[in-house]
Amino acid sequence: MNIKLLTIGKTDNKNLQALIEEYTKRLSFYVKFDLEIIPDIKNVKNMSEAQQKEKEGELILSKITPTDHLIILDENGKEFSSVGFSDFLQKKMNAGIKTLVFVIGGPYGFSETVYQKASGKISLSQMTFSHQMVRLFVIEQIYRGFTILRNEPYHHQ
Repeated sequence: MNIKLLTIGKTDNKNLQALIEEYTKRLSFYVKFDLEIIPDIKNVKNMSEAQQKEKEGELILSKITPTDHLIILDENGKEFSSVGFSDFLQKKMNAGIKTLVFVIGGPYGFSETVYQKASGKISLSQMTFSHQMVRLFVIEQIYRGFTILRNEPYHHQ
């Protein structure tokens, strides 16, 4: 299985970027992982919230193939423990999914079209985090999930 994380906009914090790169490198020992950054939309000042979500949705869906399994990170999604998330990953692998795509939307969330295309929604927490921090958290949790599946000592319970 391949895993891809789609995000809107680049990470401008060098410390966060270094951690994202560290966990991306660690994750590469377990699974083919790609972080794909969709550039920020230009002239958002002239767009309504709905127009911005629609434009971002078009860009997100242009990066998805018909066989991809799309999971959106959404505040109203299902919450997992780390062990529960590792079980989720195992079930996706057992189902023979070729590419599992997680997507972090823009500041206003997702367009209705993206919600319709998604196979599921996951919430990292009921708390709100910056979209840049969420990238790190998602990658670290995917890494943690694989260490749990391999019974490695990274995760303590």
